[in-house]
Amino acid sequence: MKNYRIATIPGDGIGKEVIPAARTVLESIAAQQNAFSLEFEDFDWGGDYHRKHGVMMPENGLDALRQKDAILFGSAGDPDIPDHITLWGLRLKICQGFDQYANIRPTRILPGIDAPLKRCRPQDLDWVIVRENSEGEYSGVGGRVHQGHPIEAATDVSVMTRVGVERILRFAFKLAQSRPRRQLTVITKSNAQRHAMVMWDEIATEIAREFPDVTWDKELVDAATARMVNRPASLDTIAATNLHADILSDLAAALAGSLGIAPTGNIDPERRYPSMFEPIHGSAFDIMGKGLANPVGSFWSAVLMLEHLGEPAAAAHLMQAIEHVTANPALHTGDLGGTAKTAEVTRAVCEFLASAQPPVA
Repeated sequence: MKNYRIATIPGDGIGKEVIPAARTVLESIAAQQNAFSLEFEDFDWGGDYHRKHGVMMPENGLDALRQKDAILFGSAGDPDIPDHITLWGLRLKICQGFDQYANIRPTRILPGIDAPLKRCRPQDLDWVIVRENSEGEYSGVGGRVHQGHPIEAATDVSVMTRVGVERILRFAFKLAQSRPRRQLTVITKSNAQRHAMVMWDEIATEIAREFPDVTWDKELVDAATARMVNRPASLDTIAATNLHADILSDLAAALAGSLGIAPTGNIDPERRYPSMFEPIHGSAFDIMGKGLANPVGSFWSAVLMLEHLGEPAAAAHLMQAIEHVTANPALHTGDLGGTAKTAEVTRAVCEFLASAQPPVA
């Protein structure tokens, strides 16, 4: 029997609620499948750790994660600590330290979800957003000078390398090739960003020649927001830079019903390091500790993790359980217009896993 070593990092806010819930569900699916086991190790990194030690995670924290098969992450964000410290000190330190350059964010309208686009059928909104996750606008290059003076200046430099752009676009084309529609939209802003984004466009054209069976087009990022709202069925797989995909994926989650259901995977496609899976909703301190958080985003992230580990049957069974639960309005949490609690949703998923016949993988 295979044994997978999973690091859990709840982080801050409702991450401390949804990651334990995801662990409970994963333990349930492992028991039902009886084909693999999961060995968890929890890490208390985040805002509370920062208050004690002055850093979000230990300097050698990556060494503690390096031999894990995957990482399940909650959120980074604390009202008493500047956001750039929480993000760069924990999540981005892991993503960049392990070169998790491919961020994937599937989006679709799950059964029972009342999505805001009333003329949009569920089959019209079934996307995967591929986000470049290691450079671009979030490269960390820049600085501030003359702070506190009238001549104060600050820069954040977007850095795109040929190798970075080639590998993320090749990843996106391969993913599009694996999906039924074999369609990719490459997001750009080369009309205004005339250097790096022009290179992005040129490389997209080059990579496209390797995938003649993939239909692709190019869309300016501002126009893409309107297209997501007005013509959702015209999109399938979407590739964008670090910043653009970050923004578009939040819009996509909202159009699908809630950020609370949205998952993401920070992937090292070459499998040199562990990949990390997380819900995209953030720390949500306003509901922390109240048992109100929607755990579906963490459950769907666990689905992505199981797929990455090579357990498609378990992933499909868990996704089936998620869809069974979202189809029941009585199990909708507050973000979906309901009154269900985190524990109720978690219990319902586990009960379904224990009683329902797994789908054929």
